[in-house]
Amino acid sequence: MAEDNRRRACPDDPRVYFAAERTLLAWVRTGLAMMGFGFVVARFGLFLRELGAAQGVVPQHQLRLSLWIGVMLIILGVVAQAYAANKHWQTIARLDTGEPLRFQRLSPGVVIALLLALLGVAVAIYLLLGLEPPG
Repeated sequence: MAEDNRRRACPDDPRVYFAAERTLLAWVRTGLAMMGFGFVVARFGLFLRELGAAQGVVPQHQLRLSLWIGVMLIILGVVAQAYAANKHWQTIARLDTGEPLRFQRLSPGVVIALLLALLGVAVAIYLLLGLEPPG
């Protein structure tokens, strides 16, 4: 009877392992996208400053915010990569031993989505406040 439960918890079907691999690769793509976008955001402020200097315009926004937002995105991407690798390692170990997989209600995908939403709201507020002409 215990053998039946073990087989049900961890089938010998290779598709289960392939699904775990696809999940890992999806997280890798997500982390790389966040890191790439963070680099673009961090360098975009520098690009705007250089463009303004060429046209003799003083930039309204400070460059530090774009740099910090970009760095935060890069760090978030790195954390997503590290977490994905660790979670994949744990999942494969559980599958190999026949332990059941447990899923958390507050998954890393939900946490990252909430952090990105907060970051997006902060950037939107910053842009709206920065569009006001001085004085």
